[in-house]
Amino acid sequence: MTSKDPLKSIYRESLSLLTDLYELTMAYGYWKLGMADRESVFHLFFRRKPFNGGFAVCAGLETALEFLDRFHYSASDLAYLEQLKGADGKPFFEPAFLEYLSHFSFQCDIDAMPEGTPVFPYEPILRVQGPMLHAQLLESPLLNIINFQTLIATKSARICFAARPDPVVEFGLRRAQGIDGALAASRAAFIGGCESTSNVMAGKIFGIPVKGTHAHSWIMAFDEEEESFDAFAAVMPNNCIFLVDTYESIEGVKKAIRVAQKMRKKGVEMIGVRLDSGDLAHLSIQIRSLLDEGGFPNAKIMASNELDEHIVNDLKHQGAKVNVWGVGTNLVTGKDQPALDGVYKISAIKDKKGKWQYKVKISEQLVKVTNPGIHQVRRYYDDRGYVADMIYDIHTKLSSQPQSIDPLDPTHLQTHSSEMKHQDLLVPIVRGGKRIYKSPPLAEMREKALFELSRFHPAMRRFLYPQPYFVGLEKSLYETKSQLIREIKKR
Repeated sequence: MTSKDPLKSIYRESLSLLTDLYELTMAYGYWKLGMADRESVFHLFFRRKPFNGGFAVCAGLETALEFLDRFHYSASDLAYLEQLKGADGKPFFEPAFLEYLSHFSFQCDIDAMPEGTPVFPYEPILRVQGPMLHAQLLESPLLNIINFQTLIATKSARICFAARPDPVVEFGLRRAQGIDGALAASRAAFIGGCESTSNVMAGKIFGIPVKGTHAHSWIMAFDEEEESFDAFAAVMPNNCIFLVDTYESIEGVKKAIRVAQKMRKKGVEMIGVRLDSGDLAHLSIQIRSLLDEGGFPNAKIMASNELDEHIVNDLKHQGAKVNVWGVGTNLVTGKDQPALDGVYKISAIKDKKGKWQYKVKISEQLVKVTNPGIHQVRRYYDDRGYVADMIYDIHTKLSSQPQSIDPLDPTHLQTHSSEMKHQDLLVPIVRGGKRIYKSPPLAEMREKALFELSRFHPAMRRFLYPQPYFVGLEKSLYETKSQLIREIKKR
């Protein structure tokens, strides 16, 4: 059972005020100045690869679409906006603007990368085209949804690559940033590669498999550790992963084996044991020997305890015999990078004659200079996998062998051979405010992420100093950008 509208099942009220105030003040300004319906284009992208890694994984699109499906201003929203006042004590918004919002109907077109798609800096995850007031109002909620889920899906993919071929269970509910943070993290972690979650509500809402047995408190509720294992085996014989480190891990395993032998006589098999502390490499090697000698070569050894991709990778290299990984805090909080630096920038506006005017924001920091135009991303590949990406303007007629230039290093140029295959990554999602895209099941998003990442060179997935993947601006787009920057600097 999964919910068809998770946001509605959790939040009964309108979510249209999930925004920064300046989005509404700008919308008011556009309305007041007669600019509300000027057609514009915004792109949502990030500037730096998260976790000092080589890639990111898109996530959050379906949640964003659910937000848009319900995007309206309720009577209580408008009543709240009506009582907001400026520094002079007068209302921020005049009644006619609030009346306009009361009839607001979203009218934009959206193209986006499907969830589970690997993505790189400056590539638009999502493109919004439509009336400027409408597009502007989407900035804060889209960034809130896409930034977080993309960050966590990326962290999940990194951890799952470190653990492969072992499964990873997302264990982060109790350390997540609130209720919505926990649910969004469980969803994104599954897309990134986790095979299950401990979060039962996420299981219900999103259809993610749930896993979990007992905690230390179960052990401590009994006079003897072995008695606690016996009791758990009696009440949940089909779910026995015994937590063995409450007192002394090796002795705990020996007791678990004795209980498992009694279970076997009743025709029931122990699933395995779990370690939540201590030297996980050293202990797991000892535990594997004990389980094998005790007649349980198929019993799993699960490990938890503040794991991340680096620790999992190190444990693997140390010969740890863990074969199920429970990862919580460092996954669901993106602990070593708690936010993706995603931004939402305007790149084109139509003038009064209906002609596109391309826009660029310049900065003393090269990394913050934006790209003008209306973008699509083309991914080139051959029989061995993905080779390079090119960001191009949709109104450009591409040659059979287009060239692209690294936006941060103009000496780095690639020519894309006509013999290469390619695919365009942004697909139509919304037209005229109406959804035309049906999101695949979450399990398919997960499979897409795993498959797509496998098509990049393995060196790109390294945790330290990953091999860069080439992403360039199509040459004429790069030249347009350079010309606009020169014109701005002459003013």
